[in-house]
Amino acid sequence: MEHIRNFCIIAHIDHGKSTLADRLLQTTGAITEREMQAQTLDDMDLERERGITIKSHAIQMEYTLDGQEYVLNLIDTPGHVDFSYEVSRSIASCEGALLIVDATQGIQAQTISNLYLAIENDLEIIPVLNKMDLDSAMPEEVKDQIVDLIGCDREDIISASGKTGLGVEDILKAVIEKVPAPKGDPDAPFQALIFDSVFDSYRGINAYFKVKNGQIRKGEKVKFIATGKEYHADEIGTLKLKQLPKQVIKTGDVGYIISGIKVAKEVKVGDTITTVDRPAPAIQGFEDVKPMVFAGIYPIETDEYEELRDAMEKLQLNDASLTFEPESSAALGFGFRCGFLGMLHMEIIQERLEREFDMSVITTVPNVSYQAYLTKDKETPIVVNNPVDFPDPSRLDRVEEPYIKATIITKSDYVGQIMSLCIEKRGELTNQVYLTTDRVELSFNVPLAEIVFDFYDRLKSISRGYASFDYHPIGFRQSQLVKMDIMLNGDPVDALSALVHKDNAYDLGKKICKKLRELIPRQQFNIAIQAAIGAKIIARESLSALRKDVTAKCYGGDISRKRKLLEKQKEGKKKMKQIGSVEIPPKAFLAVLKLND
Repeated sequence: MEHIRNFCIIAHIDHGKSTLADRLLQTTGAITEREMQAQTLDDMDLERERGITIKSHAIQMEYTLDGQEYVLNLIDTPGHVDFSYEVSRSIASCEGALLIVDATQGIQAQTISNLYLAIENDLEIIPVLNKMDLDSAMPEEVKDQIVDLIGCDREDIISASGKTGLGVEDILKAVIEKVPAPKGDPDAPFQALIFDSVFDSYRGINAYFKVKNGQIRKGEKVKFIATGKEYHADEIGTLKLKQLPKQVIKTGDVGYIISGIKVAKEVKVGDTITTVDRPAPAIQGFEDVKPMVFAGIYPIETDEYEELRDAMEKLQLNDASLTFEPESSAALGFGFRCGFLGMLHMEIIQERLEREFDMSVITTVPNVSYQAYLTKDKETPIVVNNPVDFPDPSRLDRVEEPYIKATIITKSDYVGQIMSLCIEKRGELTNQVYLTTDRVELSFNVPLAEIVFDFYDRLKSISRGYASFDYHPIGFRQSQLVKMDIMLNGDPVDALSALVHKDNAYDLGKKICKKLRELIPRQQFNIAIQAAIGAKIIARESLSALRKDVTAKCYGGDISRKRKLLEKQKEGKKKMKQIGSVEIPPKAFLAVLKLND
């Protein structure tokens, strides 16, 4: 146990975590030159294409220092705010963390957020200054920022470069010397914490765990405490680039277990594994994830509902921050109401459903969770995750919406534009701190519903990609909210209804109607596209009918002949309007998100 070190890499998005992890793997000989590729640990095509880490990846390395061999378990974590649950789970299974800061960009919002997570879990922090090979690096300025942030000595900061391999030996040495060995009792009953799991279509579910106490042998009978199910450990082993089977895994180590589990619900991230012969109590797992954004996901073909359920369950195994429950919609049939940690998370889930499970889905307009209080019971709130469940205004006392504290770190050139964006989004400026002469930290209290739509994209374009953004919830506040329905020929489309602030309803209604008019294909009859609050219509667009030239065959003759044909056509269109239904193309549901384009 004294020779095991468990550590993770934390940083803001794009500060070079995965590249540095590649150099660590190369230096310790965990991968050969032939297996080497950029971002080795990012095994999803999606991660490589976008250049971001979506999943945490665990891998074991061996390294010899002063004649003594050490086992190093490394977890590479994502940097984007939407995947912070992955980071919190990785931190719970480590004793130390490499805090990586980009020497060209300095400390960003997510760096601070991930650092606080690590400090809460009493991890040993090793600061690393990455990208030192670049001409634009500002080592002295950024070192000052790191010293201010974590209060370490300047000499403790390791200068490194993921590209050239500078400082990698120093990092490995610092990990061995500074990160404490895992604590635990090798003779106690077996007790391990599941921190991740994946689905393998041939072998069932592989659960990844960290052993807190005791040891496990291949073939032993194990019990998953949360579900109470018992299985045989068909195969256990450690996580190299490929899985490496072993006969026994001891205290403090990280490994995987395959026990032929086929049902996704039977493995829960944060659960405890123990043996049936000598049971141990449950370990305190991770706090349950709180979804921030809700949206409906529906199969395009209604008979694929069961396949979609299977796909969602398998995805949930691999991404524990996804939550979902069944719901139905008059416009789209049966589907699921899903909870996501943010807009990027929602986009990634949709993309993974299409790529990994070959599912074609429609995603409805995302919204957040509100609390409605009725006049007869002013104390107990009704949680509204879907605008369809919004109570009748005549029975409503008040509505509260979730607020967040947003922290934006940006260059001082863009402060004015960012402030006007936040004020447009109903935000209140609470603090403004100059970190250096040209870097400002702005703090806002702003409704979460305003952030959900296009805030992040607009922030990036205003600041030319320089601003970094992080947020955490600060509770609910009363607000003037109304339910806006979108109607086609008088029939409300429940998948397009939204809860909006009273002052923004008119503008938003007008924009949505305009956008739908462009996207809905013309029919043989007139279509009225309306936005309504209750019985009051606040915006309208009309889509004119496609007309067939019925009078083309009349050459001359009396005008009454033409009139007769036109009257006949008018009757036909009237009848068609009564029985005709309007198909809404899938892209119309998401177009609402890009109203400002």
